[in-house]
Amino acid sequence: MKNKIIYIFCAGILATSSLVAQTAKQKRADKYYEAFAYVKAASLYEDLVKQKIASDQTLKRLADSYNHSGNYLKAEEWYSKLYLENKADAEETYSYSQVLKANGKEIEAEKVLEKFYTIKGGDSRAIEFNKKKADIIKLKTEKPYFTVNNIEGNSAEADFSPTFWNDQVLFVSGRQASISNVAIHTWNDKPFLNLFVAKPDASKNFTEIKKFEGKVNTKYHEGPSCFTKDGNTIYFTRNNYFKGKYKKSKTGVNMLELYKAVKKDGKWATDKLNVDNDEYSVGHPTLSSDEKTLYFVSDMPGGLGGTDIWKSSINTDGTLGAPVNVGAPINTEGNEMFPFMSSENVLYFSSNGHLGFGELDVFAAQPSKDGSYSKVMNLGVQVNTGKDDFGFVLDKESKFGYLSSNRDGGAGDDDIYAVTAARPLKVNYFIKGTAFEKGTTTPLANSKIDMKDASGNVVKTITTNETGAYEFEVEPQLEYSLAGTKEKYFDGENKFNTNELGEKTELIKDLNLEKDPGMAFRILVTDGKTKEPLQGVSYKVTDLKTGQVIMADATPLTGDALKPLTDKKINDVLSYKIELVKEGYFPKTVNFNQTIAKPGIINAHDALDLTMDKEVKDLRDLVVINDIRFDVNKFNIRPDAAIELNKVVEVMNKYPDMVVELGSHTDCRASIKYNATLSDKRAKASAAYIKSKITNPTRINGKGYGESKLLNGCACEGTVKSTCTEEEHQQNRRTEFKILSMGANAKNVDVKNNSTNSFGK
Repeated sequence: MKNKIIYIFCAGILATSSLVAQTAKQKRADKYYEAFAYVKAASLYEDLVKQKIASDQTLKRLADSYNHSGNYLKAEEWYSKLYLENKADAEETYSYSQVLKANGKEIEAEKVLEKFYTIKGGDSRAIEFNKKKADIIKLKTEKPYFTVNNIEGNSAEADFSPTFWNDQVLFVSGRQASISNVAIHTWNDKPFLNLFVAKPDASKNFTEIKKFEGKVNTKYHEGPSCFTKDGNTIYFTRNNYFKGKYKKSKTGVNMLELYKAVKKDGKWATDKLNVDNDEYSVGHPTLSSDEKTLYFVSDMPGGLGGTDIWKSSINTDGTLGAPVNVGAPINTEGNEMFPFMSSENVLYFSSNGHLGFGELDVFAAQPSKDGSYSKVMNLGVQVNTGKDDFGFVLDKESKFGYLSSNRDGGAGDDDIYAVTAARPLKVNYFIKGTAFEKGTTTPLANSKIDMKDASGNVVKTITTNETGAYEFEVEPQLEYSLAGTKEKYFDGENKFNTNELGEKTELIKDLNLEKDPGMAFRILVTDGKTKEPLQGVSYKVTDLKTGQVIMADATPLTGDALKPLTDKKINDVLSYKIELVKEGYFPKTVNFNQTIAKPGIINAHDALDLTMDKEVKDLRDLVVINDIRFDVNKFNIRPDAAIELNKVVEVMNKYPDMVVELGSHTDCRASIKYNATLSDKRAKASAAYIKSKITNPTRINGKGYGESKLLNGCACEGTVKSTCTEEEHQQNRRTEFKILSMGANAKNVDVKNNSTNSFGK
């Protein structure tokens, strides 16, 4: 029954031009369809389909007719035929997914939604499905936000859209106060809707049910309503029928309009509101908590989709200001309707455009600090089902309320259910904190605070107020960092993951900014190849004069670390040992010695190489070593060999803890003894050259292997004769450098390589 209130809004969309009539039955069916008499239209369309004289458009109208009249099983049957025959467009594909959900076929519905995404990927519904489909699965396993229970007082007809009125509840119903003179609507052969009131008992059941007083009800539809806090003004929905005049649009459709009735001297005086228009529908009103703004639903031009939620300011004379679309993310290309504004200005509404459990689901949007709505949340299990869930309202404390639904287990068509808050609603999440001077409780006003995502991109920037406070809205299950800056202070940082929220909606993360004493020592660690800052480098800086560790931590995203030098002055000599360790990189230890010449930051990386190289299996990633050549039967270091060995010197000086074995190899030609002796002399000569140019010469030793470790099958000793080419013999004549260790603080590195002209084993 509720479908009359929903789909009359979409008249401009549904009232498409008639088909070229094939039969008299086709003409009658089209006429019923365009007059929204969907029950009669469906019966005739199905006859045409069974007679095999129906067009594709007739088949589409048949599926739509069953959908609009709430017969989801029959709607699925005909949408399925369109879909399987590749005749369904984007909207019909989406409608098919919704009726599948309504019929409990969630896996099939997800497959159809995936097809919808391929057809119309830019649609907000498709984008939301692609991003949030896992969220729906999670919602089904979470503790519900509200518990839902049946109440007594529902009828066999439609009962929905309750609203609180003093100590009573007003609601929409198709029940009749008397049996005589029952008006029937052609949409689905059900009675017209009127406004009723009930007195809730202690169990929230409806008692003393009667029609709403005065002349608000008419012989046509009255629908969703709301009251001012004093209970003396009602805003309500009605067919375009006023003072005995029943008006239609240019296409012959009677739209829904917004009315206001004010109680004076015990009587209700009704008037139309100035946002109405004969060409589109307006209805489903709700008031902001301060009663200065009226929210409502309309399919007026300028919206995002079928029906949108709009708002108008309420002028002092009671008229409404120009309608403003509340926009995304609340409105979509689908239908948003049945809004309700809580006392905390949380906007509850129903939608088939946001990702949900089925047809209409109830969603909540909590205002940000500036009053805007930036996030929409599905209310989850119990409130939402595969069927239509709508008309959600809460009391002043947001602890108890009512919900409308056509779910299974009710008394009739749509029914009203009691809802009770089970846990705090979590729509928006916040990080709050205060910027302090490090080591004190002094707040730092006018500090710039950047919130960054996991990639280091600035999401938002805030300047702290006079109390040093800041607040950011964040997303759940994500990593963020806060970076604070202020003149005459060093930057501060704090990292966090919103998984820490748990059941809470906000986290406290303070920042401490150290006061700049005028001098500081800074290191910046970068990747040796990319030159980008390195995060997660464990650093330790030791004062070589005192033996005291003055800095020890891990580098942040910026790859740097800073130490204020509060005990230093001009002409003091700094003598520090800097140790750097990071998983997957060669560790590094360097000494820094410098006299302080002037105030400011002393950057160690300007004087030292603080780059770190990734551990490699093939040292060509660090340096290219060409063949180290010797004269025939000689082992003296030629100038061209010295060039290559100097490259090894450079690497070993860069890593003063690196321990290397230099291995010299020959091919099979000449005797085993001769080759072993010659290779050993060449290895030791090469090692001696390197020893003379590096710190701690014991870190490298030379060893000759002769022809004992051939890389191929080119043996030629004794009776064995080799048929290998000169190039193949050359592969075996090589000098290799095996890294045995990178120091006590690093794991041993085994560098494997089969190359003939660089490091290897």
